[in-house]
Amino acid sequence: MPSACRNGCFNLRMSRIASLPLFHQIAGQQVLVLGDGPAAEPKRRLVERAGGVIVEDFARAVDEGVRLAFIAFEDASACEVAAINARCAGMLVNVVDRPELCDFTTPSILDRDPLLVAIGTGGASAGLAKHVRLRLERVLPETLGALAKALEAARPVLRRRFPEGPDRRRAVDAALREGGPLDPLDLQAFEKVAAWAEGSGLAPASGTELIVLTSPDPEDLTLRQARLLGEADVLLIYGMVPPAILARARADAERRVFHVEQGLPEQGLPEGGKQGSGGGLEGAEPGSSAGKEGSNPGLTVVLHWQRN
Repeated sequence: MPSACRNGCFNLRMSRIASLPLFHQIAGQQVLVLGDGPAAEPKRRLVERAGGVIVEDFARAVDEGVRLAFIAFEDASACEVAAINARCAGMLVNVVDRPELCDFTTPSILDRDPLLVAIGTGGASAGLAKHVRLRLERVLPETLGALAKALEAARPVLRRRFPEGPDRRRAVDAALREGGPLDPLDLQAFEKVAAWAEGSGLAPASGTELIVLTSPDPEDLTLRQARLLGEADVLLIYGMVPPAILARARADAERRVFHVEQGLPEQGLPEGGKQGSGGGLEGAEPGSSAGKEGSNPGLTVVLHWQRN
């Protein structure tokens, strides 16, 4: 059930994820790897590939404050004992093929250095994660890494042109969207970054968009609606919008949630979902950037839950 909050709005529960994806930098750091044979060797290669230093002695690992441990004994009881001991020593533990004993799991990795795509199932099926990766390998070009490096090199130019972080992010979003000047699937996109960053076509996206939702399934979103959710700076939420839909929006987007009886704002909404001015939104909570004179609130998306 929704919980009440100030100014007459209410909070919606977020959809849950099975685990928290993190990229752990271990270059130059020691990592404990226990076990021999075909289960342990891939973990050793993974640690070495990430620049880690392998430690194979448990007592040494404890003395030297090692924080990560991979355990791959063939004997199940030995794995359980080692996992308990390592965890008691303050280590985060991964036990091969024993997700119930793991503090973390290792994903299937698609490498477009420095861009990494990690696909995980929380230990449910490594095979499934692998085959999803293999499909993506055929789709995502090898030049993605070069594009990432070119964007990194363009940061000083973008900071100079757009001192405000939100404006800078919106400009990059507009360039990287499907069909944009830096479309990630364009094999030559990395060659265009410098000219794009110095050019005049960097106006960040802004305005107001209305999305009327009639299905709780995010797969029913149109491509355009999914893109708008991913780029929105502000979400105005009317009705019990399903958490699965909200999970498709940017995590750092400002969210304003309203009771259905408050009604949709009469001004500032585009007809038929077309882009509007982005100003004059009624019903917005005090302090919202929407509708402020001379402000640039970026892209505002109004989500209206209207299930048939």
